[in-house]
Amino acid sequence: MDFIIFILAMSALIYGADFVVKEAEKIALHFNISHYVIGATLVAFGTSLPEMAASMMASYAHKSDMAVANVVGSVIFNITLILGIVFFIGKKMEPNRNLFAKDSAWVIVPVIFFFIMAIDGEISRFDGLLYLLLMVSYLFFLFTSSKEDLEEAIEKDLEKVQFQWGKTIVLLSIGFALTIGGANFVIDSGTNIARTFGVSEWIIGLFLISLGTSLPELVVSVVAIRKGNSEMSIGNIIGSNVANFSMVLGASSLINPLIINLMATKFDMIILIAASMTLLLILANKLYNKAGAIFLLIILMLFLQNALI
Repeated sequence: MDFIIFILAMSALIYGADFVVKEAEKIALHFNISHYVIGATLVAFGTSLPEMAASMMASYAHKSDMAVANVVGSVIFNITLILGIVFFIGKKMEPNRNLFAKDSAWVIVPVIFFFIMAIDGEISRFDGLLYLLLMVSYLFFLFTSSKEDLEEAIEKDLEKVQFQWGKTIVLLSIGFALTIGGANFVIDSGTNIARTFGVSEWIIGLFLISLGTSLPELVVSVVAIRKGNSEMSIGNIIGSNVANFSMVLGASSLINPLIINLMATKFDMIILIAASMTLLLILANKLYNKAGAIFLLIILMLFLQNALI
């Protein structure tokens, strides 16, 4: 029964996030915001709602391992699995934005902050406040440095549809309700599954929950790249990872301090560092192709192999 509840709850999470993403994108396009900024902010935050809801619920239930593992696993899957697929299926990806010059710091700085904060074995409420400030800094950076990225016209298919605030607010509310409600059941059923099979909450959060909550990013990024919108696809992942660390961990640690043992999870932390550094290498050399994809997918295979041992 717990498996059925878990699948239904995860579906609610994903569909709820989908509502939020679509309506948030309409708002952004209505105000003629660039595709990269849309991907890195509204779409990224929308697709990060499942992680945020799941981690906050886990923190509320004093399940620190599950809350932190969900974030670590989601960031790893976002980079290795999702960008691996995007780079593999994408054709002639040539973003107009200089991603390495403008965005490379936001790939690695949240990770550095994570390790500094976790050295004492706890991400405290004060650490959480610092992370939320980092999120504010990221938003400020995007909207002050992207003026040259603004699109001259809104997509034609959206111009034909009359924008309605009332409808958007209703759908956003439904999306939030499904996301938060689904997260509650995901944590409960995931915990029961872990206890049944003797699996740790860290592993459940790292793989089962994080992979499920990363599905919105996967769907949005693949759809974006299929439409030839490489900037939104990559921006979605970079923005989602910033949101996962700063917004998700920040908000979760405000509810209850998050306990973490870096040595007990050292292999996963090595994979996190390796994935982040590989993404930096790809951005620096503009390896938005199958070569970049192979690098990321190799790291993913190492990550999964360790889990199955």
